[in-house]
Amino acid sequence: MSDTPFGFGLPPEEPEDGDNGKKKGGDQGGQGPANPFGFGPGAGGGDNPFAALFGGAMPGMPGAGGMNPQDLGAAFQQLGQMLSYEGGPVNWDMAKDIARQTVAQGTADGSKDASVTDGERAAVEEAVRLADLWLDGVTSLPSGSGTAVAWSRAEWVEATLPVWRELVDPVAERVGSAMGDVLPEEMRAMAGPLLGMMRSMGGAMFGTQIGQAVGVLAGEVVGSTDIGLPLGPAGKAALLPLNIAEFGSGLGVPQEEVRLYLALREAAHQRLFSHVPWLRSHLFGAVEGYARGIKVDTSKLEDVVGQLDPTHPEQMQEALQQGMFQPEDSPEQKAALARLETALALVEGWVDAVVHAAAAPHLPSAGALRETLRRRRATGGPAEQTFATLIGLELRPRRLRDASRLWASLTDARGAEGRDALWEHPDMLPTAADLDDPDGFVHREHLDFSELDKMLGEAAGGTAGPDPKKPDTKPDTKKDDGSEGTE
Repeated sequence: MSDTPFGFGLPPEEPEDGDNGKKKGGDQGGQGPANPFGFGPGAGGGDNPFAALFGGAMPGMPGAGGMNPQDLGAAFQQLGQMLSYEGGPVNWDMAKDIARQTVAQGTADGSKDASVTDGERAAVEEAVRLADLWLDGVTSLPSGSGTAVAWSRAEWVEATLPVWRELVDPVAERVGSAMGDVLPEEMRAMAGPLLGMMRSMGGAMFGTQIGQAVGVLAGEVVGSTDIGLPLGPAGKAALLPLNIAEFGSGLGVPQEEVRLYLALREAAHQRLFSHVPWLRSHLFGAVEGYARGIKVDTSKLEDVVGQLDPTHPEQMQEALQQGMFQPEDSPEQKAALARLETALALVEGWVDAVVHAAAAPHLPSAGALRETLRRRRATGGPAEQTFATLIGLELRPRRLRDASRLWASLTDARGAEGRDALWEHPDMLPTAADLDDPDGFVHREHLDFSELDKMLGEAAGGTAGPDPKKPDTKPDTKKDDGSEGTE
């Protein structure tokens, strides 16, 4: 039985150099699901979110076995809330509550969330300020960090949920629509209450699993851009002091250097997302494009609908575990995944190259920290697993390293300004094929799209015409009717 919601499964294991073939995800000590968006064992210890009502456990709730009347009443009250939900495809109120509960429980190693101190806040602000100063010397993109903030894990959950909603809703919406499309038109009116219950339970299940995933992820992330996407508010560089301390423990590197290096990565991401206006929509549009290609095994869903017992809602949970939802193997679907994978690799590769150039002259541990973070991304934690399971995508470490080498080669050949100019238009960026042949891309002549965009804009506005600064060298062909010509 699959433990992933859409039948994706984890990507194949791919060993990184020197990691001895370490499996993706590793041992998380029982904290959170193996696949954060999979409908498998969750952070709360139950096999599904309804297990609390039927003998299992749910985050923040006691097991049903041996419940006293008060606990049993609370369980059925929560079931009532699930079934009465009438919002969108994901019950985000439930997701938020479960994420906060998961954070409150602490991580597998016993680390508990704590409020940020004034000293920690000042240290983060100083680290981001210094990081921006160093980055000024290695990139032509100006600072994108209007403010620098230090977050607790709970604050990270609150700040990033709006973006998770933007990422997840297209996928969940497609799944919900597929549920309604299974029944023939003439039967939908008769099955209205059942479909409503299915939508409510689907929203609850999505909310439960996403809440668990985000709560587990909050115990690991060190900033707002760990997965290569801008999860926090625009222009706000955010670091989590508690998680930075956990990340740095055992590395043998002073905490100040660890904080500075991670501040460099956060500030570099902020520059890119702040000053490349099309990048965010490009990435999120690829997620939506992928969601449109999700299809449903209607035969399985028809069986579930026909056999669903309203008194046992966990049956829907079990059905969702059987790989009912599959990505469509179409050219459009493959193109959406390829576009997203390549764009993410280019973002991460640019950050990796720029941060190393900024850190190497100042931090003795820059090389070691760079390799540690590369391996962290390669072996995978909740960040990579969340994203891979959400949209069936693996950000390959090999692609990240290739992209980093390509950006470094571009720096040598064209300088920082020439390298960063490629972000002016998506058609100027390297492709997946270019990552295989970086030398060919580096030495290839590229078109300047700025003039083309200007011309297209003028044509759309009806203002296209000859450039007054350039002589008109075209032959005069407008005098044959006796009208006044141009001298």
